[in-house]
Amino acid sequence: MEIETVLSYFNSDPVVAHYEEAVQKIGLWKSEAKIFQQIFKAEDSILELGCGVGRISFGLHEMGYKHLLATDYAKNMIQRARALSKRMGYPVPFRVCDATDLEFEDAVFEGAIFGFNGLMQIPKESNRIQALKEIYRVLKKNGLFVFTTHLRSNSKYQAYWEEQKALWTKGEQRELLDDFGDRYEPTDMGDVFIHVPEQESMEALVKDIGFQVEIVVPRSIIANEDANVREFSDDCAFWILRK
Repeated sequence: MEIETVLSYFNSDPVVAHYEEAVQKIGLWKSEAKIFQQIFKAEDSILELGCGVGRISFGLHEMGYKHLLATDYAKNMIQRARALSKRMGYPVPFRVCDATDLEFEDAVFEGAIFGFNGLMQIPKESNRIQALKEIYRVLKKNGLFVFTTHLRSNSKYQAYWEEQKALWTKGEQRELLDDFGDRYEPTDMGDVFIHVPEQESMEALVKDIGFQVEIVVPRSIIANEDANVREFSDDCAFWILRK
């Protein structure tokens, strides 16, 4: 799977409109708000990656966080976020930025966020590792990184992953897929890519980079989300890492 293929999905009009609708109808999840309030101070400098049209950063601004920088590698997402920010009167800065090649100096942020499983929508494990290394680099010592993933251990999808394991064992997996755990599925807005890791392998990967795993916890344990959130996203795991 090539980055350009994934990028074209996120730059498409239906997907940008879907993310804008999430700003207006969903906003911050209860679980997100609870976690951010617990681990970030109002004066912390926070980098958001994969910000889309600004759902999380607008929510943080409303909670009193003022030192935010929201980034996404999809130019159309950023253009829509800037227009929405201007219309709402929210002074949140938005910038086109590639998570695998961050344009910031070392150790400049107290916190980083990669919401809505965005890290897992970077194709190829080598690219995801590079993004994690870049996030580690730009965080200050003891800085915290929050992101979400789905997990292959979710019992709802066990049959699917057993079928996939059999295909990969025989070398009959889809040609577009690079790593076991990759999915590339049709939706009403186009084909969408996501990687679904196992918790143990993901923990080993981030520890190898240098992160300390503070907690991995399902969203459903943190908060009882309303129907709009559950329709927007299946249950996922929140990861909190410390540099």
